[in-house]
Amino acid sequence: MLPIVTLTSKEQEVQNLVLVVSDLLNLPSGLFSAAEKKYLKSQQELNREMVSFNRLDYWVYVCFIRAEKEQSKRLENCRNNGDKTAASLNENKALRAVVFDVAENPEEVLAFVEGMVLGSYQFLKYKSKEEKVNTLAAIEIYSPVIGEREIRLLNILCDAVHRCRNLVNEPNSYLTATVFASEVKRMATDCGARAEVLNKAKIEALKMGGILGVNKGSHEPPTFTVMEWKPAKAVNKSPIIFVGKGVVYDTGGMNLKPGDSMSHMKDDMAGAAAVASAIFAIALAKLPVYVIGLMPATDNRPGMKAIVPGDILTMHNGMTVEVVNTDAEGRLLLADALSYAKKYNPVLVIDLATLTGAAVRAIGRFGAVAMQSNASTELNKLKASGLAMHERLVEFPMWEEYNEPLKSDLADMKNLGAPEAGMITAGKFLEKFTSYPYIHLDFGGPAFIEKCDSYRGKGGTGFGVRLLFDFVKMYICKNLNPDGTTC
Repeated sequence: MLPIVTLTSKEQEVQNLVLVVSDLLNLPSGLFSAAEKKYLKSQQELNREMVSFNRLDYWVYVCFIRAEKEQSKRLENCRNNGDKTAASLNENKALRAVVFDVAENPEEVLAFVEGMVLGSYQFLKYKSKEEKVNTLAAIEIYSPVIGEREIRLLNILCDAVHRCRNLVNEPNSYLTATVFASEVKRMATDCGARAEVLNKAKIEALKMGGILGVNKGSHEPPTFTVMEWKPAKAVNKSPIIFVGKGVVYDTGGMNLKPGDSMSHMKDDMAGAAAVASAIFAIALAKLPVYVIGLMPATDNRPGMKAIVPGDILTMHNGMTVEVVNTDAEGRLLLADALSYAKKYNPVLVIDLATLTGAAVRAIGRFGAVAMQSNASTELNKLKASGLAMHERLVEFPMWEEYNEPLKSDLADMKNLGAPEAGMITAGKFLEKFTSYPYIHLDFGGPAFIEKCDSYRGKGGTGFGVRLLFDFVKMYICKNLNPDGTTC
């Protein structure tokens, strides 16, 4: 259940009260005794983040905003604190809580509530026995400096992240490529966007050899879903395009993954889920920006007709690729989609993919590997959004030397480079299919986590949705206000 956030008035009857403070001098009068104030001061000096008081029929929480110099760290601390507070409220079976912006710090309070909402996520669809269901259904904010628009955007964004997590957490027994496409169409209907699903016959007509090649081992047909939000007064005439890898399950194909390496390979469509969910949020918020999502989808299995190492595929743009490893399949889907993107004459293309183990080994689960081609300014802005949303990006180079390992004696290129710098050679492979400003994001680490991590939860995290949404908001702001006065 998704807690709904609304604004409220200070005079309203309070069931559970959460005070977000930076200085104890700002505490409301009459709420705490002298002994309680002394205790609060001692806890703040010990760097405690949250102190709770049981008033028998309701709870009072005092949550401290840490005095961090960097705003991004301060906001992330607030999200983590919000997650802890929501966990306590749910443990106490609270239905409703009022968050009081004591110090009038709107950004911190919104981040705090964001942590509360995202941390309340549960995926219980397949539980047959009664589970410990979170009870918190309503979060009301009292703040003289937060408006209805900020609340509306927060609800929309949290809803989008929850939808993304649901898609990533669905097992392949349900979420085939066809079902994924139908789920995206449903999301488009819900937000007012347009969605078109290209079936196998249309993919064949477009000669998308990468998608068709990966799909050869599957008994399920592939899909290619196009989701579009084009408002009448968009700030851009040419679209920003998001491309998401949609491998709904990855066994590795004929290069079968060893051991337990495929235990959560249902998450290999997290890029496509993030793209669909980000556009859902953008459209539902009616942001004045023209965006398109391209989501090629299939599973990768070692079926009777599956491609094998040594096979050569002809891609959508006519280039030929020698397959040297069938577990390097995601780039084959993305390559066809990146070629297809050229028809829209995009101002920028960003792809998102759980693409390489090399990216995970390089930076772990704490961020995404990023690379760019002719988009250094745009990547810097995306990195700024990454810091603000704590969906951080680490830039890797696109040096020409990384083309060398991709050379093939039989085809235009191979689908896999040398063992070293695998995330970079994957990016260089994809770059061959672009002719526009391009950013590549490889986020296998933070897309799916096996141990609960604050408001990110356990399982699908929804990584990328908040990143893209914030980037688009800043893009709109800069276009409407080139001097940046209101950004």
